[in-house]
Amino acid sequence: LDAVQLESVNPVRVRYLIVVSTLGNKQESILLGMDFPNSDSDLCTIGLVMPIWSDTQVYLDGDGGFSVTTAEDKRIFKPVSMQTMWSVLQVLHGCCERAVKAAVIPGNGLEWAQHYHQHVESDRFCLNEWEAMDDLESVRRDSEGQSSEDRMSKERLIKEHLRDIMMTEDLDSLTSKMVHAALQTRIGFDMRPYKEYIDNEILVTMAQMDKPSKIFDYLYLGSEWNAANIEELQRNNVGYILNVTREIDNFFPESFTYMNIRVYDVEATDLLSHWTDTFNFINTARKSGQAVLVHCKMGVSRSASTVIAYTMKHYRWPLDVALAYVKERRSIIKPNEGFMKQLQTYSGILNIFETEILNIISSKSKYFQKVRKYFS
Repeated sequence: LDAVQLESVNPVRVRYLIVVSTLGNKQESILLGMDFPNSDSDLCTIGLVMPIWSDTQVYLDGDGGFSVTTAEDKRIFKPVSMQTMWSVLQVLHGCCERAVKAAVIPGNGLEWAQHYHQHVESDRFCLNEWEAMDDLESVRRDSEGQSSEDRMSKERLIKEHLRDIMMTEDLDSLTSKMVHAALQTRIGFDMRPYKEYIDNEILVTMAQMDKPSKIFDYLYLGSEWNAANIEELQRNNVGYILNVTREIDNFFPESFTYMNIRVYDVEATDLLSHWTDTFNFINTARKSGQAVLVHCKMGVSRSASTVIAYTMKHYRWPLDVALAYVKERRSIIKPNEGFMKQLQTYSGILNIFETEILNIISSKSKYFQKVRKYFS
């Protein structure tokens, strides 16, 4: 069972879309639309029941929501935030795949869903809102009079600003409408012809932020979502997790070896003083034959800086090379200015240390040459 809060035309009422699935060999699913009179209420009613048949498909609607369609029905849902939309889309795509494999069609499955159909008891106002979704259409862009080159140029600009917005805002509260409004303010031209493009780019960016990036065979860089996905961790042979956040707990302390650097993503945070310990922790994972996941909230600043620092020291790479290497494998990384200054300082420390080691080796070499010459 998965639930996601939806937007509502009534500022007081609360609406949820719930995915209900059976267990066992033949997994079947339905969507339930639940209505609450207000956010404090413990009582709710069913306003929508929508079976997931083998022909069910899920699309973005180009206006901050997504549509679920079958041969007989079409509904559009608008989650309250992009992160919740991303989560429910993953669940729905999985339900649709299982429905296809099990050949779930009317007359061959979902008999148990009749129980919910018989208990649709939301009032007419709520039912109207669920039923109104059926006729909504996404707004198609009007490209007449606009060259493909001009459109591509604007799309590149949108993509650049979109990524910056999503990497600096809290995805738990950020909505598609807020992104559209922020883009409109930043760039200055009408975003309506680009609704579909923007929503698709939102999901592409979230997918990139959601998937851990393989920096080396033994090192993954990711987000809190990756740290909470035990199946993904096991697939990637992760045995160690480096949690570089103050705000996120360790999800599976019984199953993985953790190290915590409890800091916030602010420029004043001192990360540099932890990099000797994090280097040793990552090296322990490497020598064990297992992989390590280094994560923060989004895998953009704190954890990325820590991975860059490790790369500089372990491979003796200069800062620009290490930064470019990690960015090539996770394009969304963006250490804050404070962390970049600390990386520059760390680079200087490593250079001094390496120079001293070379001087010691050189002096010892000269000494042994003199001894050898004396006895020869």
